[in-house]
Amino acid sequence: MLAAGVVCASTMAQAEPEMLAIYEFSQTTDQNQWRRINDTVMGGVSSSSFNTAGDGIAVFAGYVSLENFGGFASVRSRPVFRDLSDWTGLALRVRGDGKTYRLGLKVDANLDGIMYQASFPTTAGEWTEVQLPFVSCCAPTFRGRNVPNAPPLDPARLLQISVMVSDKQEGPFQLEIDSISAYRQSE
Repeated sequence: MLAAGVVCASTMAQAEPEMLAIYEFSQTTDQNQWRRINDTVMGGVSSSSFNTAGDGIAVFAGYVSLENFGGFASVRSRPVFRDLSDWTGLALRVRGDGKTYRLGLKVDANLDGIMYQASFPTTAGEWTEVQLPFVSCCAPTFRGRNVPNAPPLDPARLLQISVMVSDKQEGPFQLEIDSISAYRQSE
């Protein structure tokens, strides 16, 4: 298993993968499916917003503060059951600010349950397409700490997706998200 802070992302493979759109943000309804959860839930003072830019791009932006033992900002999709067992992983098309972000996946409705996380870097001002395989990239965590004996992620039970900035990356951040899709390589 990978540690939660390990970056695990690759650029899109040369052969075009088959894609299944999950979020495209071309409609206001996709934006409304997400809610912010920042370190304010534990006394921190980080802030964030999540809006669509009107051109089908979601913008997750704000400020991460380390004050009061804080240090993260996140957005989570509303729980929607998805069976992605026939898919290899998730692909994101993003334009970042040079910071490293985390994709989180939950398979149960328990608020304090295990979250499977995969980190991905961004290049400031450049669109990047990353693939995050379910099997090799998604490390089980609980409140940011690794859970070594947790079962592996079961993509047949995917319930919630989140995007987070953390790891003591204090300061302003902005991540533009064009799409989140499931992918699998064509044969």
